[in-house]
Amino acid sequence: MVMPVKDNILIDKSIAFAARIIKLNQYLVQSKKESVISKQIVRSGTSIGANINEANYGHSRADFISKLHIALKETAETEYWLRLLQMSEYINGELSASLLQDCLEIKRILVASINTAKSAE
Repeated sequence: MVMPVKDNILIDKSIAFAARIIKLNQYLVQSKKESVISKQIVRSGTSIGANINEANYGHSRADFISKLHIALKETAETEYWLRLLQMSEYINGELSASLLQDCLEIKRILVASINTAKSAE
């Protein structure tokens, strides 16, 4: 059962966000010699879009909603790592604010998508 997610706006935003997270990972590893948090954030930050994309191919509305919930949890985890990176001064406030803004925008769209899907049940 293929269920579109906001005309793929959510997929597009999550892919763009994942690309930014991958670049952040490269910066952290190469410039800051940080490898622990960078592995965590690249895992959670790229998992968001993967779960959103997978949701579109769910077997049922419940499967669709479940995958979006997983993406939402990954968004929350990514937000945590971004805040930790800023507080530990691995990234500056401007970069952190920009990435957090993207993360929060994806979170808002996910919540709206989940609520819409639930109300259509």
